Amino acid sequence: MKDVSTTSYALEFRGVVAGYGDTMVLRGVSGEVGPGQVIGVLGRNGVGKTTLMRALTGTIPLSSGDVIWNGESIAGVAAHARRKLGISYAPQERMVFDDLSVADNLTIGFPDRGFARFESALKMFPRIKERLAQQAGKLSGGEKKLLSVCRVFSERSALTLIDEPSEGVAQENLERMAELVRQRTAEGASFVIVEQNISFLSSLADHFIALDHGETVLRAAASDVSKESLEAVLTV
Repeated sequence: MKDVSTTSYALEFRGVVAGYGDTMVLRGVSGEVGPGQVIGVLGRNGVGKTTLMRALTGTIPLSSGDVIWNGESIAGVAAHARRKLGISYAPQERMVFDDLSVADNLTIGFPDRGFARFESALKMFPRIKERLAQQAGKLSGGEKKLLSVCRVFSERSALTLIDEPSEGVAQENLERMAELVRQRTAEGASFVIVEQNISFLSSLADHFIALDHGETVLRAAASDVSKESLEAVLTV
């Protein structure tokens, strides 16, 4: 794992306040991730983790604060434009188009609709390769998650945000997913991963932030925090 203190940040978010309508869910959340690093975001259900991901990807606007990508503020940049800047997102919910085939779900975002870019991910997850002709809505929850992961990894973005990747996924596939993350970070890509599976997240994260009631209650390098401290964040 790389030392955050000696690495320039790819993504920074400072004092992020955001929510829905008049309800502010996030109250001054800050963090950063450098090239080739993973920041793990954890916390109980309903504390603002998904809202943070939406704020970082531009799906919802900031009420205040800033999001900085490669030294430039992107707080006012729309979600589709952030994708063009090299930022990809695999959401926790509505992760696939149920009415489309698995193959169409993979290729819909690419003009050439080719499969060469998916070879590495499909080799990792043969279950998805076996179901290319199947309607995506007929996949299990875990299979939908793997399909979403195959798609987002194949975008090969400089920054990838993944919300709850372990949900419904078997351990062997979690290990394969972790290997994909390691391959990409070795190439310099950065990740923001929201996760409650501490063992999985700890195997990848260079540093952590933890949220409670929309505020940061823990912010530390992986080397400076114990598994017990991380688990304590998830207790009521």
